[in-house]
Amino acid sequence: MSTPAVAQAPNAHPKPVQRLADRVFSGAALTAGSLILATLAAVAAFLVMQSIPAVTTDPNDISILSGQNFWSYVWPLVFGTVWSAAIALVMAVPVAIGIALFISHYAPRRLAQGLGYVIDLLAAVPSVVFGLWGANTLAPAVQPFYSWLTENLGWFPLFSGQASGTGRTILTASVVLAVMILPIITALCREIFLQTPVLHEEAALALGATRWEMIRIAVLPFGRAGIISAAMLGLGRALGETMAVAMVLSSSGAITVALLTSSNPSTIAANIALSFPEAYGLNVNLLIATGLMLFAITLVINALARYIISRRKEFSGAN
Repeated sequence: MSTPAVAQAPNAHPKPVQRLADRVFSGAALTAGSLILATLAAVAAFLVMQSIPAVTTDPNDISILSGQNFWSYVWPLVFGTVWSAAIALVMAVPVAIGIALFISHYAPRRLAQGLGYVIDLLAAVPSVVFGLWGANTLAPAVQPFYSWLTENLGWFPLFSGQASGTGRTILTASVVLAVMILPIITALCREIFLQTPVLHEEAALALGATRWEMIRIAVLPFGRAGIISAAMLGLGRALGETMAVAMVLSSSGAITVALLTSSNPSTIAANIALSFPEAYGLNVNLLIATGLMLFAITLVINALARYIISRRKEFSGAN
């Protein structure tokens, strides 16, 4: 007995035919993404190749090192870079979140629009202007306060030692950095808070929550990943800032957590800016090697931020 032939079912999901515009856009997007990766790889390769002579050469042949080891030279710079940026981030993030919440959920519409414009304009101020303000206005103004802190709270390690007579300390530089990254974090947090689903906010208010309770249980959890992203973007700006730190900070190359003394660690970017004009030969390779360290620090911090955000990605405002 012969079995009947089984008819093959037609393909239920035929592959759509792409139009020319779709193919052009897809190719352009792929090219743009590839260019970003190629540029990043080229920068990393350049930094590594130019850094090898500074790391492998005898330290006595490099005048900037003055006979010391490469890691002994770069470690204070790494510490100063991370320390100043971390202090700036601690000061800027709470203020930025508060301003963003005020603009998005408390201020009247006209006032919110005006504050939004001011925040955006503050982000466009050149770093040299912030450096001039920090060195000539902020530092002399806070110097008496620094003296009071060292006299009354000198037992605390952060306020120990003799206060700087000029006020140009690591804390002053961090305050300037905090002001510089404040508009970036504020603008991003404001847009994130405005994206909170209205149903979540109305549900919290309908259950009897106050406005602050609604923000705490609906807005802040929704924007947690965005807040982290904004903070990491501001941290990247603080890590790479050059002129403002170079103009404000009176560095001595010391590794210390004291915030108010005249012995302050320098930062990698500021050290490169101050030393590069007079550098020659292997000294240039040494400064490029310190730039490679800054490049690595930035990559590590961004990777850590992506890891933290990925752990929160299961939360969605549409759930």
